Amino acid sequence: MAAKSVTRRPIPGHRAQRRHRALNSLSLLSLRLYSSTSDLFDILFFGRDEFSCLVLQQLLTAKDVWQDIQIVTQPDTKVGRRGSKLSVSPLKLLAEDARLQVHTIPHVRSEFRTWKAPPPFTFDTDARPNPTPAPNHLLVTASFGRILPNPLLALFLPTRRLNVHPSLLPLYRGPAPIQHALIDGRRETGVCVIEMTERKKGIDSGAIWRSERMACLPSRQYPPVGIPDTADFPTLRDSLARTGGQLLVSVLRDMLAGKDTRIPQPVDPDAPRAPLITAEHSMIDFRTMTASRVVGTHRAISHQKPMAAMLKIGRTLQLHNPCVLTEVYADIKNHLPTEGTAKFHPPSGAIVIRCAENTYLSVPQVRQQDRHLLKAKEWWNGVKPEMRLTEGLEGPVHFVPFDSVTRKR
Repeated sequence: MAAKSVTRRPIPGHRAQRRHRALNSLSLLSLRLYSSTSDLFDILFFGRDEFSCLVLQQLLTAKDVWQDIQIVTQPDTKVGRRGSKLSVSPLKLLAEDARLQVHTIPHVRSEFRTWKAPPPFTFDTDARPNPTPAPNHLLVTASFGRILPNPLLALFLPTRRLNVHPSLLPLYRGPAPIQHALIDGRRETGVCVIEMTERKKGIDSGAIWRSERMACLPSRQYPPVGIPDTADFPTLRDSLARTGGQLLVSVLRDMLAGKDTRIPQPVDPDAPRAPLITAEHSMIDFRTMTASRVVGTHRAISHQKPMAAMLKIGRTLQLHNPCVLTEVYADIKNHLPTEGTAKFHPPSGAIVIRCAENTYLSVPQVRQQDRHLLKAKEWWNGVKPEMRLTEGLEGPVHFVPFDSVTRKR
């Protein structure tokens, strides 16, 4: 009451204005402190794999930004021979350990379009014909693997739909940005927290709330993530996920403090995309792929599928732990007349393969189709004449394009 009587007292000049502003600031501060608990977010978190797990872990530790988290993930699926094993979403296991409520979407993709969000994120449209989503209801996705239908997005305010995406957008929009950054030999990458938009506006095209790369934001708090030469998909995924979780928490804190900002994505029609990884990515064509691209692809996808080349006899040969040969020995180079020819190099104990653009690949271990993993020397000792460029007991092995074997069949 004392504060009210002071504000109503007429005080002339600048002193009165300063005092009036001070009292208003105190009043706003009191209101913010009083309402801070109700401002905390109720979060519906969509994810499935290790990336989303690490993002969620960062969020779980930031109890100053949320009051409840519910998880939505992929259903359990049977895998292996005759469905002998049950594959469970890693996010589901983490959420259960954290005692969070877990919801699963339907197995059938088309049924997800009519999937109903759990309370309190739903509302009765009959009772509320034009419902307004609650400002503290938040939708978060991190490597979920499905496109959210528009009715689900409509349950949240446009500024309350966030996606953690592991690339420097607009580079690598799509479901496999980490893999494609490695395949393309990128020297740096990053992670963005973006606004999720309807599909018709473009995949991963929403405004950027925060990004690790300095050029994406007015803030210079986060330096770019460099990609070391030894990085592979699991290590890079984990690094980006932890950083993405930290960025997400920072965005939520800014939202609660009323100082959140977002900027539109830069327009770059030539920016590379990141489509799903398929079996074709593991098939090597030495006519078009340099040694660096083979190694980059190995780092990107070998956790799922080894890189493989096609022998003349129509059998595949998996290449394990390949590396770029920077010092090309004269005795090797002279015996590899064309792309896709290979010869064993005794001093290094590896098979050397000539690739596109006069680059060379060193492979210490291989596995021929339907056989065991062998050291390069052991496999080379069993090379058959029909595998060589010209049949006989000498000369290099010759790899052929996969499509040439398909045409013969």
